[in-house]
Amino acid sequence: MGLNLKRRVKRVLPKRIAQPLQVEAKANYQWALDFMHDGLYCGKRFRTLNVVDEGTRECLAIEVDSSLPAERVVRVLEQIKAERSLPVQLRVDNGPELISARLTDWCEQHHIQLVYIQPGKPQQNGFVERFNGSFRREFLDAYLFESLEQVREMAWFWRLDYNEERTHESLGNLPPAAYRAKLENSTLELSH
Repeated sequence: MGLNLKRRVKRVLPKRIAQPLQVEAKANYQWALDFMHDGLYCGKRFRTLNVVDEGTRECLAIEVDSSLPAERVVRVLEQIKAERSLPVQLRVDNGPELISARLTDWCEQHHIQLVYIQPGKPQQNGFVERFNGSFRREFLDAYLFESLEQVREMAWFWRLDYNEERTHESLGNLPPAAYRAKLENSTLELSH
């Protein structure tokens, strides 16, 4: 009767080579992307896409929605591109949105190298994981959200505070935005 259903075969990822977590002290050299999950007070689930500049520890975007497919990831990267230059590398895990043809094609068009971490090794994406820990403790776990719009608005203010006010010991006790300005000024001085 033809009632047999096709079995879904899990997609086999190519081998990922262990790479040391090296950081260039430059703005826009390497960005890291990662997703987080949480829920509204009513129980509806939502996701966030967090984009961090590894060199400056600056949070470039926190995108919030119930679904964030690869097309949305590319749209967020295009929005960031309108404000600053694109990175040389993107460090990502092996999530379906990040291994999609849509993202890999976009990266090829813009000459961006995708650096994949090994499956099950989040420490290889340590800067965005560290950011995610702060974001979880200080934002997602600290509030009960009524709507996605409320999450977006509050995340925008939290990101502004994180980038402009919060000092980081690893950045010489400067906030990320001030550290980026310092890096850009020192680069200008060296070129003169």
